[in-house]
Amino acid sequence: MIAEGLIALLGAGVLLVAALAIPWLKFVLTIALAKGIAVLGILLLLRAGQVSFGHAMFLATGAYTVAFLAPAMPEALLLIPLGGLFAGLLGLLVGLFVVRYRDIFFGMLNLAISMVLYSLLEKLYHLTKGTDGIRVARATFAGFDLPRETQEWLMFAIALGLAALFGTLVAAYLRSPMGRALAGIKTRETRLEFLGVSARRVLLFAYVASAVMGGIAGTLVALTTRHVTPLLGYWTSSGELVFIAILGGAGSAVGAFLGAVAFELVRVYAAASVADAWQMILGGVLLLVILFAPGGLWGILAGRLKVRA
Repeated sequence: MIAEGLIALLGAGVLLVAALAIPWLKFVLTIALAKGIAVLGILLLLRAGQVSFGHAMFLATGAYTVAFLAPAMPEALLLIPLGGLFAGLLGLLVGLFVVRYRDIFFGMLNLAISMVLYSLLEKLYHLTKGTDGIRVARATFAGFDLPRETQEWLMFAIALGLAALFGTLVAAYLRSPMGRALAGIKTRETRLEFLGVSARRVLLFAYVASAVMGGIAGTLVALTTRHVTPLLGYWTSSGELVFIAILGGAGSAVGAFLGAVAFELVRVYAAASVADAWQMILGGVLLLVILFAPGGLWGILAGRLKVRA
């Protein structure tokens, strides 16, 4: 735990130095940190042996919360928790249904529900502007309308702070009795029930928590890009989150952010260098990780530093 904390602290320092040295990286790293927070939710479900192929619906919920509310209430410090709240409520409604199922049924039900939401966002043009998306109104911070450069640094700082907060909470949760019960769903769910522990309630709590983190991530993406489209809730966005989770490794909360930063940097540089083949490069990277480093980037790093993954 201490070693992971030191690695996380060192990683935060590296990101800060990178943002200072290459100013345009602030945007990329802010998006990466936001996606890392969403991937933390994926890791909670993976601990229970479940994969959600529709988790981007919570990212979209948080983003559209910002898009709808920002014109009347542009305060970022209110929009961020509200995005998490609405995503959590959606997670509760969906979770009460999907936690009854396991394995491929769990994953595909999430995908189906997320595609229903995507279709609504695309078809209800009078509300969502369809595929054109919504331009997000300029946000204020504690009532102050700050210059663009200052806002970019503040969004990066907020994303970094929230990443540290949720990373710490998830790491502590996974080591708690509830977290161990979550792992029990994967290997011995029947035994949990015999012990009087409701597997559905344990999974539902984790599902709602993952939805809240997805919503928070969506608000950060919306406030950073200032443009929200239905593609945020499309199945490819959900696939990205699962991709990042595999790339980073499910052995630690740190892995979510390792994977997210690596994914965004590879995508940016690959798209700039070989615009027509960047997806192939990302696929190749994932294939290499699966074949030679099944523990993901965190597994590689933990092995090098002799940290228990």
